[in-house]
Amino acid sequence: MSDKDTNALKTNTAVALIETVEVDQLADILKASGYRVTPAEQNGRTQLMSASQGVGFAVRFGNAVPGTDAYIDYTLSCAVQVQGELPVDLVPSWNRTKRFARLSAQAQFLVLEMDVIVGGGVAERHLRSMTELWDRLIQEFLLHLRNRPAMAAAEQAAVLAPIVPEAHVESDRDAGADPVGATMQ
Repeated sequence: MSDKDTNALKTNTAVALIETVEVDQLADILKASGYRVTPAEQNGRTQLMSASQGVGFAVRFGNAVPGTDAYIDYTLSCAVQVQGELPVDLVPSWNRTKRFARLSAQAQFLVLEMDVIVGGGVAERHLRSMTELWDRLIQEFLLHLRNRPAMAAAEQAAVLAPIVPEAHVESDRDAGADPVGATMQ
């Protein structure tokens, strides 16, 4: 392939990169993905309010680009009020198994958050994909919460289970068998 052909290919596949994001721009991207979006103000800063799976979430903007209305990152955040006591392992078990969103307990709320960084440049498709990932994580979060009674019952059973000494089991090595199960000749 000649240099001319390579340059033509690069031109045809070039994608505009978003290096900063404005509130209205992100609202339009969310709307194009099928979300209802309402701007709201909290502590003098604009955030976007929306919902997924019947659960409300907020988009909080992070690091502002000086002299502009643009940001290089934002956080998707969902707070769910907790009634009653949660199993001790609920938050840590989520955080051990999920890579993209963190869960924390704050007073009587469980807060699920996921950061999105646009600094350095991302395609609009990336922002849509991050929103799809967020939607999926909310689904998994709700399942994690629904499994809470089963987790609590398992924890209770583990606490109440009698401690049984381990039985001695003779291993193959102890019995004189070849440890790999075959004799080498």
